[in-house]
Amino acid sequence: VSSGGEADVLFEEQKGGRNILITLNRPKALNALDASMVAKLTPQYKEWLPITGPKRVIVMKGAGGKAFCAGGDIKAIYDAKMEGKSPKECCGFFNNEYELNQIIGNLPSHLVQVAILNGITMGGGVGLSVHGLFRVATDNTMFAMPETAIGFFCDVGGSYFLPRLPHPALGTYLALTGARLKGPEVAIAGVATHYVPSSNLESLEKDLLAAKIDQVPEILGRYSTPLEEGQLTKDRLNAIERCFRHDTVEEIIAALEKDDEKEWAAQTLKLISRMSPKSLKVVHRQMKEGAEKSFTDCFAMEAVMAERFMERPDFFEGVRALLVDKDKSPKWSPPSLAEVSDDEISAFFK
Repeated sequence: VSSGGEADVLFEEQKGGRNILITLNRPKALNALDASMVAKLTPQYKEWLPITGPKRVIVMKGAGGKAFCAGGDIKAIYDAKMEGKSPKECCGFFNNEYELNQIIGNLPSHLVQVAILNGITMGGGVGLSVHGLFRVATDNTMFAMPETAIGFFCDVGGSYFLPRLPHPALGTYLALTGARLKGPEVAIAGVATHYVPSSNLESLEKDLLAAKIDQVPEILGRYSTPLEEGQLTKDRLNAIERCFRHDTVEEIIAALEKDDEKEWAAQTLKLISRMSPKSLKVVHRQMKEGAEKSFTDCFAMEAVMAERFMERPDFFEGVRALLVDKDKSPKWSPPSLAEVSDDEISAFFK
């Protein structure tokens, strides 16, 4: 434990020295992932990796009940830029974060991770959980990949997991709109593997931390309850596929403008209209590229993309409008989709 009070990540080894409870412990910041937390998590996971080590169940949760992890600490990257750091230096955090995401996605078979997504789970929090074997949503879960709203892209492996969600074009919809999924919808979408009412989390956690790794699926199955579809009905999933399967952002917008699910389409157009035009086009292409790439290649692509965003103004303008001046009216560059050239998009993928 650090001298400055409670540590920002807690590791509790269970009796018998096998299983581990990891608590992301910055509840006042909704457990947003920062450089200090990544610097604690990565070496700890590396220590568990050797195949000669004990079989472990790793349970990861967020402190405070409001959030699992509300994203990466983007304000720190904004501050680095304002202090005159170069785009490459600004990318230091992303590169370290992506390394951790990949370790979690490639855990050897003697390590089984269960992430308890109780509360807000966005961006960087998705990167810590979605690549692990098991993800538990609860009635409090709120999932989003809201990066287009800050002039960024769906990183932390979004290139890999979003195009592979079980419903066609759902990943593209979530990526472009930053739409929020709540509770059971998170499991219907395939982001979570299980759904457990939050009232049962305490006993679930206790059972998981006492379990052998091969007992985990059975325990999760026992605690899971049937899914109520919420907003993600069959009809809604069909509408998402109808509108978001298209080859360009402009065609997606045209499809929404004439779709029969008028109210949903109007809300969705409103969401899209607030986003960075450049981010929309980059993310749309990212989903197509990611669908064809391996897990590792997706992260290599994202490392390049992150650096391109650090070289351009939209991300910093997005963070300014949301977190610095809080005026929520970013001035995107360029301001319209029509002005974003194909060459400019291709630059993100070189």
